[in-house]
Amino acid sequence: MTSMPAAERLGSYIKRAEQALIATKTAALKPAGLTVAQYSALLHLAENPGISAAALARLAGVTPPTMNTVLTNLQDRGLVDRTPHEWHKNVLETRLTEAGRSVMADADTRAIAVERTLADRFTAAELAAVQELLTRSAQALDEIRDNLP
Repeated sequence: MTSMPAAERLGSYIKRAEQALIATKTAALKPAGLTVAQYSALLHLAENPGISAAALARLAGVTPPTMNTVLTNLQDRGLVDRTPHEWHKNVLETRLTEAGRSVMADADTRAIAVERTLADRFTAAELAAVQELLTRSAQALDEIRDNLP
């Protein structure tokens, strides 16, 4: 027996919601031929052309080795190009190809449908509160992690 029941652990609720979101997006993205990690990479590349794999990993919330695997798979499919940076030759710039933009457009339509359907389950005030509470949770957890011994 622990001193804090599972039903009182906020992390359990956050993780359950995250797992449900990932499972739903996985199903929605399957017809587009993308995983959630691949979609996330394409989404951030569309907004940040030329970004490095390390910066892309931070935006997508995955480790750099995971992002390198994702990018290799996307490059093998012709969805991204990776070229050496003009000044920093050991840094590869990553950009969507025309095929990548097309797949991204299809996948984004599917992901947006999931996001909008989820958001529609909340009133405007509830949605704002969820966003604010999750933002505060992430900030609090960052502080807690930074202060761990």
